[in-house]
Amino acid sequence: MNSNLVMNFSVDKENNRVNVEREFAAPVGKVWAAWTQSELLDQWWAPRPWKARTKSMDFREGGTWLYAMVGPEGEEHWSKADYLTINAQKSFSAIDAFCDSEGNLSPDFARSTWTNTFTEADGKTTVSVSIQYDKYEDIQQIMEMGFKEGFTMALGNLDELLEK
Repeated sequence: MNSNLVMNFSVDKENNRVNVEREFAAPVGKVWAAWTQSELLDQWWAPRPWKARTKSMDFREGGTWLYAMVGPEGEEHWSKADYLTINAQKSFSAIDAFCDSEGNLSPDFARSTWTNTFTEADGKTTVSVSIQYDKYEDIQQIMEMGFKEGFTMALGNLDELLEK
């Protein structure tokens, strides 16, 4: 990762929110594509040695992205995002949830609402991610699963993809 790029990760305990701000050395169009096209998402979304594999993606308001995180032994953890709002190359939001391979929600995990905002300045793009939960315990659960480390690694994978 280019060490000059901004990376902020914080937990807002009072508001049950995780905030991530990450700068990329690429124009907004390229970064937006990497977050909204499954063939690009599959190349960076999972922390190595895991891989993301999209089963279906319909990037539109009311559409969904159904994908698996596939481990080195072939194990699969499924998730889906239900897209709420899309403002091209500026922002999009989605409700994220763990599920099975058919998209049926897991009762063991809370859903979260992701709002991703894209801002370009001086040829760099900052992505601000706000992840809203109903209660703080839900944040504790994903943190114990290694969310911060995993998401940080995935964002580093995106740096590599954008350099190509």
